[in-house]
Amino acid sequence: MTNIFYRRLEMDDKNIESSNPVRNSRVAWQPQAQLADGLSRRQFLNLTAASAAAALLPSTGCQNQTRRVAASSESRKIGTSLGMAQPNIIFLLTDDQRWDTLNCMGNPIIQTPNMDGLAKNGVLFTNAFVTTSICASSRASILSGQYVRRHGINNFSTSFSQDALAQTYPLLLRSAGYRIGCVGKHGVGRGSDFPVDQYDVWFGCPGQCSPYERKDKDGNYKHLTQIFGDQITEFLHGCSNEKPFCLSVNFKAPHVQDSDPRQFIPDRAYKDLYKDVTIPTPKTADPRYFEALPEFLRTSEARRRWNIRFSTPEKFQESVKNYYRLIYGVDVVIGRIRAELKRLNLSDNTIIILTGDNGFYLGEHGLAGKWFPHEESIRVPLVVYDPRATKKLRGLTRDHFVLNIDIAPTILQLAGLNPPPQMQGRSLIPLLTGRRPKWRTDFFYEHLFEHGTIPKTEALRTPRFKYARYIDFDYEELYDLESDLHETQNLAKDEKYRRTLNSLRKRCDKLLREAKGT
Repeated sequence: MTNIFYRRLEMDDKNIESSNPVRNSRVAWQPQAQLADGLSRRQFLNLTAASAAAALLPSTGCQNQTRRVAASSESRKIGTSLGMAQPNIIFLLTDDQRWDTLNCMGNPIIQTPNMDGLAKNGVLFTNAFVTTSICASSRASILSGQYVRRHGINNFSTSFSQDALAQTYPLLLRSAGYRIGCVGKHGVGRGSDFPVDQYDVWFGCPGQCSPYERKDKDGNYKHLTQIFGDQITEFLHGCSNEKPFCLSVNFKAPHVQDSDPRQFIPDRAYKDLYKDVTIPTPKTADPRYFEALPEFLRTSEARRRWNIRFSTPEKFQESVKNYYRLIYGVDVVIGRIRAELKRLNLSDNTIIILTGDNGFYLGEHGLAGKWFPHEESIRVPLVVYDPRATKKLRGLTRDHFVLNIDIAPTILQLAGLNPPPQMQGRSLIPLLTGRRPKWRTDFFYEHLFEHGTIPKTEALRTPRFKYARYIDFDYEELYDLESDLHETQNLAKDEKYRRTLNSLRKRCDKLLREAKGT
């Protein structure tokens, strides 16, 4: 059992803010903004070359395998259509990365060449969302395939019961013969309750995994994201040719370091990235949109954090650039992973899935953080790269509503297993294989975390409308996303929309009951 990093970070837990209370794709970037080249071609190539060189470490590798798990005829058929049975799977989860922070999602500033490479050769989902926008709850939903109302993990200290843990995708894979590992911010429960002994390799760390800035064994500076990259490489070197593997990687980046006044702390190697760029200010950063919010939002934790990160033009530029730099650091590690897989002769049978645990306000509506049902908070990137897919199934874009609760059933079915009936998400395999299935046309959102200045919410998102209610304040919102992409005009009290409001309210109630399982 490998558990060195877990123990080291456990000692750092006293420095962690573990009690951290914590539109459409056309909206994000203002075309009138003047953008400058922030990174020369030479600078970019130097950075990329450095990351590739770091990946080429000597090792003893594991070989491709085609071990099969007993599965339904449908699962076997899906595996065959993708070219092989029983792949390796690497699941990459970023922390607080919103959907529009990939270059391939239309962001002309951010540098994400390796994320874009996965999308170019895989499937890019442009309407991916989380069902709860806070790390612990969302991660529990990813692992279990369930809404918070079902799995019950709604704070930073609650862990899965043993029975529930056994039904998470990593443990189900292990019981079917997979070698499983965890790297990074596990995020569910206290460190002392982590399921260390139920994984083959555990590099998980408690709380927020702070600090970012660390030292290697020789006392040299090393950023946490790169340490995670080293641990990923170590896991890959420990493979055998007798078992497929599933590695769950949970980056801390681009989450802030709450206790540090700098907030976003990227790798020093990327300090000049974007230095000559001016980040466009979001439309809804105009104070009039903040002033239109109800008082309980204007005095919320999201506004307090806005003051720390975005309250001046200088703070805004520094915060967003460092947020982007943290994402770039993750992108570099993705490049290392792909290079190492190729070197170990594993690349042809290793699926890579990339997503985020929730979105993030970058000053929109005068807010910071996440939690509330605005698009910036609940919408995330999602890319699935399967090297076994045929050419016609690569470089696809899907605009279906897909959710974090879909990850677990997708991973299980990719491995040839039937998702257990208690999973509420849907496997994405029909969308990955070019089918046109009948799919969800709306979804339920909930945020019930107990905090004095983070109002609880429930919401319904449809292709056209968003209905939201703030439970403790008897306050409702209704936005027509076709005409109001930025969610600035609340129509909840507009008589012309009364019938629509009533219909959406009833639909939200119905999906709430389904989320509970009642």
